[in-house]
Amino acid sequence: MQTRQAEYFGAYRTIRMTRDAKGVLVVEFHSDGGPCTFSAQHHTEVVDAFHRIAQDRANKIVILTGADGDFIIGVDWNSFGDVSDPGVWSQIHDEGSQVLENIANIRVPVIAAIEGRAYIHSDYALLANVIVAAEGSTFQDVGHFAVGVTPGDGIFTTWSYRAGAGRAEAFLLNPRPLPAATAYEWGVVAEVVPNGQALTRARELAALYLKAPEVTRRDTRIHFIQPLKERIVREVGYGLSLEGASSAALLRSKAKNEAA
Repeated sequence: MQTRQAEYFGAYRTIRMTRDAKGVLVVEFHSDGGPCTFSAQHHTEVVDAFHRIAQDRANKIVILTGADGDFIIGVDWNSFGDVSDPGVWSQIHDEGSQVLENIANIRVPVIAAIEGRAYIHSDYALLANVIVAAEGSTFQDVGHFAVGVTPGDGIFTTWSYRAGAGRAEAFLLNPRPLPAATAYEWGVVAEVVPNGQALTRARELAALYLKAPEVTRRDTRIHFIQPLKERIVREVGYGLSLEGASSAALLRSKAKNEAA
């Protein structure tokens, strides 16, 4: 049974939102209804979407997932324009900082349901209280060191917080698919379930969490996320500045090689 949907649910082209009668909100990243390839439009829309989700007290539990058997599979680099332009990077910097803070400001339990590939912005998932991953799912960072860019947008902050700095550094410096079973061993994933069952299990956990009083649920999320929120505020703005400098250097190097 669906309850009345909030006005903002239909405001975004890159995010689908549905909420049931008990207030469980499912947030699904997608590209034209299919697997999500992260674009500049996604980057802008998630900032506002998560701010409004956090402000809406009708949301009792939030589940993050992706469309059509994947979480986020890649990046539409061209959509971001000339990232060596300070004005372009200023917007990316602002949005990149704000979205993580806005997810961290969601004051109800957050569950990530991961199917398939979580290859871009797995940091969003790691801001959840609990990650449920299908046994065939994999985590990877294809958007930073793998292409010559400093991983400064929160990917290191979240992975080092959840898995430890040594594991996070190795994961980001030698980016290759990390199986759900290994992420479970590292303590990043809470449960590994059969393929196709991640969202179902997330809904079961949501039903379990709803048995607690609302104030208890909200205050528990606030308490649990606070240490990671502090690191995000302290580290991500600086990290994004380093990422911007490395992006500009990468473009200059490519242009020089093409001209040679």
